[in-house]
Amino acid sequence: MSAQAERQALQRRESFPPPTGNASPAATPWKLHTAQGLVAALLLTAIVTAILVGPYPLTVGQALSALLGSDDPQARTVILQIRLPRVTAALLTGASLAAAGAAYQTLFRNPLVSPDILGVSAGAGLGAVLGIFLSLPVILIQLSAFFGGMAAVLVVAFIVRLTRLSDPTLALVLTGVVVGALAGAMTSLLKIMADPYDQLPAITFWLLGSLASITTADVAPVLPLVLLGLLPLILLRWRINLLAFGDEESRALGVEAGRLRIMIIMAATLITASVTAIAGVIGWVGLIIPHMARMLVGPGFSRLLPMSMALGAAYLLIIDTLARSLSSVETPIGILTAIIGAPFFVALLARGRPQWQ
Repeated sequence: MSAQAERQALQRRESFPPPTGNASPAATPWKLHTAQGLVAALLLTAIVTAILVGPYPLTVGQALSALLGSDDPQARTVILQIRLPRVTAALLTGASLAAAGAAYQTLFRNPLVSPDILGVSAGAGLGAVLGIFLSLPVILIQLSAFFGGMAAVLVVAFIVRLTRLSDPTLALVLTGVVVGALAGAMTSLLKIMADPYDQLPAITFWLLGSLASITTADVAPVLPLVLLGLLPLILLRWRINLLAFGDEESRALGVEAGRLRIMIIMAATLITASVTAIAGVIGWVGLIIPHMARMLVGPGFSRLLPMSMALGAAYLLIIDTLARSLSSVETPIGILTAIIGAPFFVALLARGRPQWQ
């Protein structure tokens, strides 16, 4: 079936709720445009605020002068070497985790799925902790975290191939939980063995997530990997949406669900492992942001993906700005995302409305 025929079939089906639940209808054009405008304004405001706010506050005039080449070396250093790399990393990390979360939730048709469902975050954490334990340079610690996250998902895939469960989705989730628990146990073992005065504080801070020491050199190699992972999600957005109707419906429309699942998992894993390698383990973003996006634009993945990325970028940038502004000692991002994310998710569950389907 051609891509145009798939789109037409999907657009006809989006007028009706999926066969598994009472999902909210797709957003009207007016609501969609309003939501896009509000999120764009929120994102722009978050960027400007993040550039201006901090231990060394700047005015709009000072920031513009620094960007245009002012004679104030201190302002230029703050803007170009500290805040712009950090803002870029926060935007990239937030958008990536939200995109991976939206893809996984659509793939598994489960509102409780997040980017670490298959053990990628636990694997990346184990890789980074091992690098810190071995006193490796920062670049090697980041590489260790990246390969640890990818290796965890590959182990999950290998174990699933050895199992005989009739439901491959259930096998993936259960195996992901087991591999994640095993990686967490090994991480705890390394924390016990680590130097309590040097290595243990670094391990703890990394596992809580932070962008405090991010530089342009950290962001540059991650950006192409994230784009490479986002590319299949963008190109296959119409086919990914069909997975919400089940395997039989997808096959009837000419989509091979098994191959599509593998592509989504690899793309989302690449995205998550890449940003986790530089930002540490940051939870809740990939879980709650897709829910917020569905409230604004509906469940259609072609609209859900860009809205999730924009909301995720703005959300994590706001969290990072708070992390470095609340006190003289920077608060790890993972703590703030949990403090804000947990009450929101409880409120979402209390509403009792299945927005995810």
